[in-house]
Amino acid sequence: MSVLIENIENVQLLEELVSGNAVSVNLSALSRILDKHRSTIKNKVETILENNILAPPICAFLGLYSLLPLLAIINMDIPDRLEGTEIFERWVKEDPQIFAAYKSRQGEYDTLLFTYHENITNYQLWMMSLPDILKLHYQIPEEYVDFVSSTSYFSNQLMIKYNPSTGINLMERDFEEKKSLSIHGFNLDELDLNIIRCLVSGKGLKINRTFLCEKTKLHRKTIDKRISALIKEGLISEPLCRFPNFFVPPNYLLTLSLVQLKKTKEKVIKEMIMDPAISIMLQTIHGKYNLLVFGNHRSIDDHLEWEENYRKKFPDSFKSVSITYLSPEMTISFSQQFVSLCYLRNKLKFIAGKDIRKPLRSLGRARAHILHKIT
Repeated sequence: MSVLIENIENVQLLEELVSGNAVSVNLSALSRILDKHRSTIKNKVETILENNILAPPICAFLGLYSLLPLLAIINMDIPDRLEGTEIFERWVKEDPQIFAAYKSRQGEYDTLLFTYHENITNYQLWMMSLPDILKLHYQIPEEYVDFVSSTSYFSNQLMIKYNPSTGINLMERDFEEKKSLSIHGFNLDELDLNIIRCLVSGKGLKINRTFLCEKTKLHRKTIDKRISALIKEGLISEPLCRFPNFFVPPNYLLTLSLVQLKKTKEKVIKEMIMDPAISIMLQTIHGKYNLLVFGNHRSIDDHLEWEENYRKKFPDSFKSVSITYLSPEMTISFSQQFVSLCYLRNKLKFIAGKDIRKPLRSLGRARAHILHKIT
């Protein structure tokens, strides 16, 4: 991974950019792009954010997929005394490895966790530590801290498609078909959709350099150079907005599909990379499956129709498929920036610790030299 992540000032910049503290909507630029009055754009943007249709702007921490390359998807059986309780949900929201959690009835399991780790060893150490963490920090009785679980492992470094905001294409399609679109009880119009497209595409957003200068004490030109280097290195994205549930727009169904492709595999993958119904796709070897696909759909029927179209178009390619449907109502927790910020804040502590230890080691060497001179 880039040495840029080992510099404390770079990590400080990353924290402010990834948290969104230094990123905001540029209302003037957005009004110029859409040729609308600034006050109109301001009211629209505020409504979109207040109704949780989009999350506030950030610079996405793309480096996370290299720094924590293991995606562990865990089917877990939560004891009845804990399921749906405030204590359990607090743990899920506060654990620095858990990216998202869903209620999901899969055989003997009732909860699905998406977690990121450095490697399998770190994942297993984390799992082994959970009983003590739950007992000591969440006061969960000992008889409820051992969970039955089954884990599937995937590599973030085998990602062949990454476009979490592709759902805007489906929103626009649905709006065209129905001449209306309601999300969280709010009726979107054409201008709303145009604003959403701009924001998820990174248009009409800005980085507050003055704020970063004050926080880091760096010169503005230095900050510009460092941000450019962080973006070029692939550690962060340009400013953008994400959907609150990352993989899918609000009110849409997330499908988690393990797919077995046979003939014309490359041709099918090329088609799927262009497909707006797919937000993320990873190559894998998981039993007989060789693709993990995160999909966006209006409903189960919509997904089944989508899948059937692929089978007709590529009749000899699609073999077995294992599908998990995750609706918005099944979401327990989803904090797309939490894992990233935990990583960065731990990195800051580690680097600061190294800086402290360095002068201490120097002092120790100087003392030894003096003693040697005396003796």
